[in-house]
Amino acid sequence: MKNRKLLMIPGPVEFTPEVLAAMGLPTTSHVAPNFIEVFGQALERLREVFLFPGSQPFVVAGSGTLAMDMAAANLIEPGDRALVVSTGYFGDRFAAILERYGAQVTVVQPPAVGDAPPPEAVAAALRQGPYKLMTVTHVDTSTAVIADVPTLAGLGQEHGALVVVDGVCSVGGEELHPPEWGVDVVLTASQKALGVPPGLAILLAGPRAMEAFRRRKTPVQNYYADWANWLPIMEAYEARKAAYFGTPPVNLIWALNVSLGQILEEGLEARFARHRHLSDAFKAAMDAIGLSQVPVSRYRAAHTLTAPYYPEGIDARLLGLIGQAGAIVAGGLHPAIRDRYFRVGHMGAVAPSDILTTVGAIEWALARSGYRFDVGAGLAAAGRVLAG
Repeated sequence: MKNRKLLMIPGPVEFTPEVLAAMGLPTTSHVAPNFIEVFGQALERLREVFLFPGSQPFVVAGSGTLAMDMAAANLIEPGDRALVVSTGYFGDRFAAILERYGAQVTVVQPPAVGDAPPPEAVAAALRQGPYKLMTVTHVDTSTAVIADVPTLAGLGQEHGALVVVDGVCSVGGEELHPPEWGVDVVLTASQKALGVPPGLAILLAGPRAMEAFRRRKTPVQNYYADWANWLPIMEAYEARKAAYFGTPPVNLIWALNVSLGQILEEGLEARFARHRHLSDAFKAAMDAIGLSQVPVSRYRAAHTLTAPYYPEGIDARLLGLIGQAGAIVAGGLHPAIRDRYFRVGHMGAVAPSDILTTVGAIEWALARSGYRFDVGAGLAAAGRVLAG
């Protein structure tokens, strides 16, 4: 009997064999010619994968929270006003980070958990500005809610705010067109839809953001996150020259370059369509077995993960049974509903067989828990969508 379970949480995700092989390569020096070439190519490929030409990439050892921290540290000075459009736990986290750097933060909250603030409410808040910066969480991992970035970014630009998009659970899986939509900064982490093991904070800053950084009147209050320390490093590697500020995670960057190449080979539009298709199949399965979801409507639901509520009488013990059946899923995260739902990631290298395996594991666990439903209905629903 195999002793490995399918990892279907909202990050880390399953990785391709080629990415894992890159992680296992003998570690080279960070100034070795072959690594310099790999790092330089990865920086160039990031602009293509993010669909963000003309931006400045930063790749730093750390998590998605570090990427958020870098955006705040470099763009906020004490007393600046910032607007946070929150759809869950990570929107609220961004507010806390901005406040740490002295920002006067206004948070626009959704009318209910699983919803998003209406554009009218965001516009009304912006009219109370001016705001230097506005943040939008593209997909909040705690609620599986996707934000209407084109509309919100357009409002931010209209009112003169820099628009920062937290794409930790979206980049590489959800459609995003930063320049066309009016986005100034996009940030993410390696372990989600980019398909690389945890450990890289990745941020791309557009021209307006870089100009705002250069016009700062006060020093950046975070030494490690300071773009002034990292910019010469990124520029040097892209020019295929060695440079040093802090030792880069060599194997992770090697793996990142492999994954970026695979993403570009698949094609961004095809990749977005694949994520939509697999998400539709999984959500159809949840509907078929009677599990409602945290997002208040399908329009609000992300394509990189699904957040189903437990049926009445079922609790988090279900997760252990799903694991026994061969799939690992995640518990709830949003504090208001933490014990009422679970989360399933389906992003990156996920395939139709992974969707079917996970649906089957959930059905088996529900049946073992005494939940009465038409066993097999979820698999049939997912199969119909996948076949279609």
